[in-house]
Amino acid sequence: MTKRIILIFVSVFLLVSTKVKADEGMWLPFLVHKLNMSAMKKMGLKLTADQIYNINKGSLKDAIVALDRGSCTAELISAQGLLLTNHHCGYGEIQSHSSVEHDYLTDGFWAYSKKEELPNPGKTVSFLIRIDDVTTKVNAVVNDKMTESERSNAIKTISAKLEKEAVGTTHYEARVQKFFKGNEHYLFVYEVYRDVRLVGAPPSSIGKFGSDTDNWMWPRHTGDFSLFRVYTGPDGKPADYSPNNIPLKSKHFLPISIKPKKDGDFAMVFGYPGRTRRYLNSWGVKQLIDNENKIRIKVRGEKQRLMKADMDASDKIRIQYSSKYYRSTNYYKYSIGQNKGLKELKVLKRKKKLEKKLGKWIKKNKERKAKYGEALALIENAYKENETYNKIMNYWFEGLYGGTEVISYAFGGRRFVGLLKSGNKEMIDAAMKKAKKDSDKYFKNYNAPTDKKIFVAMMKMYSKNVPKEFQLPVVADINDKFGGDYNKFADEIFSKSIFTDKGRFDAFLKNPKVETIENDWAYTTSVSAILVYRGLQAKLEPLNVKLRKGTRLFMAALREMKKDKTFYPNANSTMRLTYGTVGSYKANGISYKSYTTLKGYMKKENPKSEEFVVPKKLKDLYNKKDYGEYGENGSMIVCFTTNNDITGGNSGSPVINGEGHLIGCAFDGNWEAMSGDIAFEPKLQKCINVDIRFVLFIIDKYAGAKNLIQEMKIIK
Repeated sequence: MTKRIILIFVSVFLLVSTKVKADEGMWLPFLVHKLNMSAMKKMGLKLTADQIYNINKGSLKDAIVALDRGSCTAELISAQGLLLTNHHCGYGEIQSHSSVEHDYLTDGFWAYSKKEELPNPGKTVSFLIRIDDVTTKVNAVVNDKMTESERSNAIKTISAKLEKEAVGTTHYEARVQKFFKGNEHYLFVYEVYRDVRLVGAPPSSIGKFGSDTDNWMWPRHTGDFSLFRVYTGPDGKPADYSPNNIPLKSKHFLPISIKPKKDGDFAMVFGYPGRTRRYLNSWGVKQLIDNENKIRIKVRGEKQRLMKADMDASDKIRIQYSSKYYRSTNYYKYSIGQNKGLKELKVLKRKKKLEKKLGKWIKKNKERKAKYGEALALIENAYKENETYNKIMNYWFEGLYGGTEVISYAFGGRRFVGLLKSGNKEMIDAAMKKAKKDSDKYFKNYNAPTDKKIFVAMMKMYSKNVPKEFQLPVVADINDKFGGDYNKFADEIFSKSIFTDKGRFDAFLKNPKVETIENDWAYTTSVSAILVYRGLQAKLEPLNVKLRKGTRLFMAALREMKKDKTFYPNANSTMRLTYGTVGSYKANGISYKSYTTLKGYMKKENPKSEEFVVPKKLKDLYNKKDYGEYGENGSMIVCFTTNNDITGGNSGSPVINGEGHLIGCAFDGNWEAMSGDIAFEPKLQKCINVDIRFVLFIIDKYAGAKNLIQEMKIIK
């Protein structure tokens, strides 16, 4: 952010701070001392800005990590690298360690000593070291006479230089990211740890209680949490897994408060929100509703139906596909809710109204017209011209690349072909060795008959809904050699392909030949899909250039027009802070309390539904009211709501009180405000959190993992 813009932001904020909606905004933590501290102090924050973000000594930012570079958030809750996140954020690891004999999904998992903690190759946690404003440096290499391609290349070059300089000889990672549609740029420096071990997870009947039915809903009753631990090499630096590694000695960790809370209490959420599109235009909103969400709902609905039928018929398949299934259903339901919210809250109409106002403002001034005059036309034309291609691309991603496993797995065959044709024995041997290791993990969670059903359904759906120009080239062979019968084509693939059977794949790795891959129908289909994708990209790229320029100018014009507004950037998987209060809400004539209890949990019990099974031990603890020091007035609080601004990626984020103590773990938003990623709804938007006291109750009283309780700092 330039110095001039910072000065404008600060002066504006000081003038209108009492009018700013404290519950809206995903703020960059290195600017809170300039933009947010006054409002936060009035709401109950007791910390200083340096206690929140400091690059020289331990602060809150040093207790917050991005899991797997931003898929979820986690927080340190002990001086020994112990991490708290959501159950659904650790679900993939819980599933990968599960088997019919050791079903951690059903039974839960607890390590009662560090020796019992389970390694997870490939899992990472990233600590933010610092954020630098590099907008001035980036702007120095671009000008208005450049084409968008020239501008993009110049920014890539200077960004690479800045990243290299930031890392130097350290083991850090750095990346420059754009904000406000490319009008500003910040450099983020991270330290990434690669030895992350599973420590604890409740059974799914606690961690996923309510499952799909309750997903995105309030009132909620679920213990959506899991525990991991970060390990370092003996020298304290990041290292791959080794039995000689030691627990991380953290710069800062979060003390845990088990004090009662009430409506109006300050609450801060610190995390890595994935993606918001608050400045999306009306044409983008319409395309989101009519194409992206509509197609996702249609394709995933069919895929999940087929998957679930096989999961219900076999415990082995249930375990194999649990993580895949719930990843799919999460945004399937989200898309339904988002479309509903966008329509009911008339977001499209509001966007059009803003664009009309902006257009008039631009035309009133010659300088503004010269600078921003083409912005809205560029955006409108780009969306109108890309509508068909966007629709096809959504079918491609949902139905082919992300729809059926065999196509995406066979993509890897391209590298094999290239290496085998090169004749480089050393590289070939290394590639085959790595492929064997990767395939063991892949086939452990793969069931060919399930994928076969999905493959047929997805191929048919793509063929039916996509114009002839973008049909897969392999369709000609399906028509010629298999009479257009996708079932017969699938029979051929799943009975012979090396990508659908571990035995055939292992045999190929022992005797790799180019012709084995090139004659494989799964590989042929994947290559066919790649050709279509490249064709789509070629059509979309010039339109995307228009769109990038239009949205950059639109964003700059909007900020200039609304000089009395303090803007915050869209979420983009970088660390953000949001602040608000604990509180209830009212929607559709119904008033909702700000908390739920174990009593409500018990009322939802339904032994006939896998989503609402209550473990016997939990019922016993409830009947005895054996809550230890974690109960409140004879009740066990399970979840609570705040009005913090959150989105995907915030899952697992800490909810922190005014004194910097952990009071909960964020895991969801509410159904009534599913349009929130596009348009924030201050009266409806809620952040749903599992109460930290319920987390401790499960760890202590349910699991008996007192070894974990003992390493935490608990504020009573």
